[in-house]
Amino acid sequence: MKHYLLTFFCAAICITTSAQFVARMEVKEPIPGLCKSNEVYALLPGFKGQVPASCALSKDQITERLNTEIQFLKDNSTYTDEGMIGLIINCKGVVVKCEMDNKTKTPALDNQIEDVFNGLGSWKAGTLNKKEVDTSRLFSFVIKNGVISIN
Repeated sequence: MKHYLLTFFCAAICITTSAQFVARMEVKEPIPGLCKSNEVYALLPGFKGQVPASCALSKDQITERLNTEIQFLKDNSTYTDEGMIGLIINCKGVVVKCEMDNKTKTPALDNQIEDVFNGLGSWKAGTLNKKEVDTSRLFSFVIKNGVISIN
């Protein structure tokens, strides 16, 4: 009996460790441009078969654009804040939704950050098991003395 329990326990561990964690986002309102509205994924790069959507620009290039294009930061060199912006990229690599997820203290700044992210150009669609899917991406940032950096 102990042998059977040990075999069952080992099999259960093997099955659960090979299982893949996939986070699916709940879409509450229709988002025009999605390939499948009920299948928007938050892909994690450390998990097998998951490749998040990626921008043609590097993190450093995005940061540079934020710091050069946001007029609010140029006008407020001592401003300090933090926030998070959420993007939804469809299976064709098009940003179909871009909005502040954790807003700053200033709506004008939020709008300017959204404008920069909306203007980043083409994205490579995220893939799940080598299939292009609609994905969600979050970018958190910190602003210290009028300079923004992406975490």
